[in-house]
Order: sequence, then structure tokens, then C-alpha cells
Amino acid sequence: MDKNSQFEGIFFAGIKTTGIFCRPTCRARKPKKENVEYFSSTKDAIAYGYRPCKICHPMSHAGKTPEWVQQVLTEVESNSEGKMKDYQLVQKGFDPARVRRWFKKEHGITFQAYLRSLRINKAFGTLRTKNVVTETAFETGFESLSGFQNAFKKQTGFSPSESSEKEIITVARILTPLGPMIAGATQKGLCLLEFSDRKMLETQIRKITSRTSSTFIAGKNSLFNKLQNELNEYFGGTRLKFSIPLDMVGTDFQLRVWKILLEIPYGATRSYAGQAKALGNAKAVRAVAKANGDNAISILIPCHRVIGSNGALVGYGGGLERKGYLLDLESSKTKEG
Repeated sequence: MDKNSQFEGIFFAGIKTTGIFCRPTCRARKPKKENVEYFSSTKDAIAYGYRPCKICHPMSHAGKTPEWVQQVLTEVESNSEGKMKDYQLVQKGFDPARVRRWFKKEHGITFQAYLRSLRINKAFGTLRTKNVVTETAFETGFESLSGFQNAFKKQTGFSPSESSEKEIITVARILTPLGPMIAGATQKGLCLLEFSDRKMLETQIRKITSRTSSTFIAGKNSLFNKLQNELNEYFGGTRLKFSIPLDMVGTDFQLRVWKILLEIPYGATRSYAGQAKALGNAKAVRAVAKANGDNAISILIPCHRVIGSNGALVGYGGGLERKGYLLDLESSKTKEG
């Protein structure tokens, strides 16, 4: 009834009166309680004779980019300058207002701001290698050098000529069965992977921004394709270990705790007390628990494998339902092996 996105992938609701099944966040009118039965997978719902809802599309990952938006992005990519004005959208058969609403809802910025971020991100990469400001400005679709310099500094916090000495964090959405995640990557590796509905996401971003003196900018990074593929394999039960390079951002103590988290094997769990003991300080249970909560790279740094001393599921920023799902997934594959 609350359309809680933290239950994405945890259950699917079969509506007896219509014969359809929906994801938890479906915006269709809610049925009566007695007319609903629940399934842990789409496979089970289909086996019971239900068909997927045409409103919430439960067979696809939540947050998946609609085909019409993908067509818009394909048109942008075909343009060497990476620009697409409203009148050009209309010429291509797209409604600018609809495009603007979707980007505002899914990315928190307008379509034009998104395109500008992509161009700035591309310009930063070019400047890191060539460091030719004027040429880069026009190559990335800016009509004047001053306009480019102003937009670049506003977006990054530093001038184009300082690019070789600075760092930005490229950000993108990654889709999973448990809902979309926000990923951030530096030149060194992945520094952020959090569920987009996590309440502490903005706090995590601020901490990373402050510690690295960097700015998050939408863009492309080859690491994201690899991350998406490895997460697909993980959720499909065929990947037990990730190979994505990590750029962990935290205090010395936090880094020590996170490195110990990486040592917990797939399918295994450890208590917070066990974590403190592995760290070499059995009394640091609370400090270890707090450091676990500050982990900004979910799943890959497996804080979901840490549970209470009594076996209870406690303390997971993405939601205890997701934590239970991840542990069940790993446990089932370990038993199969």
C-alpha cells in the first residue's frame, strides 16, 4: 500500500480478480487485501497463471530506461556535439515536455542539464590527455570559449586548465532486481554503489565529495558496463566474486573495517563482534558497526554478510528486506554448490 521501493524484487503481488501480477511500487489502484496473493519471484507468479502488469512491467528491472528515452539518447550520441535542443526533439518526433519530466524524475535534473553534464565530463577526459582548452570547448559543442569555461567551472568547481591536477567522479544508474542503484567511479575505481532510495545516499555523496575534493558528474565510464555485467551475473547466481577495482573513500579505521568485510566469503556471515575480533580489537564492536554503516559500496563490499550475534538481520542501509534477499541468494547457491 505504501509503494515502498525497498521491497523491489522481494515480492510480487498477484491480483486474483484481474489475473495480473505487479511489483510493490505499481501505481495502479490497489485491490482489496483478500484479492491478493504474494510470490517471491516472477517465475512463481507466472506458474500460477498470472500475467505481468502493463503499468509497472514486473518482468523488467525497476528504473529501466524506457525505449523512447533510449531512442532520444541514441539521437544525442549520433550528434558529434552531444546537443539536442527542444526544436530538434520535436523534429525527431519527441515531446520536449515529456523528455524533461522523465529526466527530472529519474535523474533529478532537466534533460538539457543532463546533456551539459555529459559534455563537461567528456571535456574533462579530453583535457586530461590533451590539455588544449579552446579545441576541447568547440569539440564538445560549446559556442564560445568563455561559455565553456563558465559552464565547466560551475559544474566542476575548477577551471578547464586545472583538469590535469583535479579529479571528478562519474556517476550513473545501475539496474538490479532489487531496484536501481547509483554508481560513482573515479580514475582508480568504483567509489560509490548505493540503492537510489537509501536515505543516507546524499550524505554518502557529500562525504565522498568532501574527502576527495571532487564533483559528481553524469557521464560514461567503461567500468559501469563491467559493473552491470558482473551484478547481473551475481544476481543470476553465476558470480561469487567481483573483479571491479575499488576506490574506497574513508578514514584509516573505516578502510581497515571495509578490507575485513572483503574477506568474508560468499555465502558466509559474521557477527559484529566477529568483525571487531578480526580487526584485532574485540571491544570495538560499536565502532565497527558504525564503519559498516558508512560503507558506500554496497554488495561489492559485503556489509550485508554481517549479522547480529543472535543471528538477527540488523543494520543495513538498503533495507533489511534487501539484506535478507542477498543472504538467501548466496546461501542457496552455496548449498547448490
